[in-house]
Amino acid sequence: MEVKQNNDEKHGSFEAFTDGRRAGMMTYTWAGEERFIIDHTEVEEAYNGKGVGKEMLLAAVDFARKNNKKIIPLCPFAKASFQKSEELQDVLVN
Repeated sequence: MEVKQNNDEKHGSFEAFTDGRRAGMMTYTWAGEERFIIDHTEVEEAYNGKGVGKEMLLAAVDFARKNNKKIIPLCPFAKASFQKSEELQDVLVN
């Protein structure tokens, strides 16, 4: 699985691809220069239960860590994932 990031000054996304086909997308909105809000996660039906959402979330966390950014998880999937995984919580807005 490959996850590609698209980013501009206001919005961005992480898109997951498997065998060249889009498996899912996680969108975010910038909230200032230091943090972004994960507002939506969508996985194509054929890829449900295959870890697509988690891979996109891990890509978002990796991006945040490498760029010294913080994440506000408004999307229910992202919010639940952060609550379950203590090792990801270092990038959360306090």
